[in-house]
Amino acid sequence: MLELGGNVLGFSEANSSSTAKGESVADTVRVVGAYADIIAMRHPKEGAPLVAAQKSIVPVINAGDGGHNHPTQTLTDLLTISCEKGRLDNLCIGLCGDLKFGRTVHSLITAMSRYKNIKLVLISPKELKTPEYIKQDIIEKNKIEYIETNDIEEYIDKLDILYMTRVQKERFFDEADYIRFKDYYILNKEKLKNAKQDLTIMHPLPRVNEISVDVDDDPRAAYFRQVKYGKYIRMALILKMLEV
Repeated sequence: MLELGGNVLGFSEANSSSTAKGESVADTVRVVGAYADIIAMRHPKEGAPLVAAQKSIVPVINAGDGGHNHPTQTLTDLLTISCEKGRLDNLCIGLCGDLKFGRTVHSLITAMSRYKNIKLVLISPKELKTPEYIKQDIIEKNKIEYIETNDIEEYIDKLDILYMTRVQKERFFDEADYIRFKDYYILNKEKLKNAKQDLTIMHPLPRVNEISVDVDDDPRAAYFRQVKYGKYIRMALILKMLEV
């Protein structure tokens, strides 16, 4: 918004707003809408941005709500793929890490199901596999070819895109489980030795240690370029919502 010449106001924690006094999401957005032309809302509770959008007098952008999808990250991912590969079809995409709780992964699978000749390689420990409803309602329903494996190197030579994700500590009730899985996959130069020279490595960030820093200077590492694509797509979304 600042780069578009606008101003920003708001709060990063609900506790610093009247929500701490018991104000509802619907009331909060009505009040904020009196001061702002558009609202970008990130909320820990699933469905909160939907409620906000139904009650708000200004456009609401969902910047992530709990375990639900993450639409602006998916727009970022689509722009990244389009710019890096020059297409959104005829791609073999590897998704690696926490495929059970990773909302960015679920969102990207849903988005890519709209394009032709997409193949998926789902790489995770069995405890963090892609949920059955994602496989049945999206992948299989759209007749997308897919493979499940727990070995990142097994199919790496087939991939056009490798989408790495962190194991999210906040999704685990048991810290012992998080500790057990957080280092399950670490992508390094050695594991990339058989990968295509035009592979695109993506990550929604923040990275913990699932991509070794020795990969950062590899031209195939696109995750920091992905950040810039994210800025551009969100600027475009703001302009679209403001009908500029």
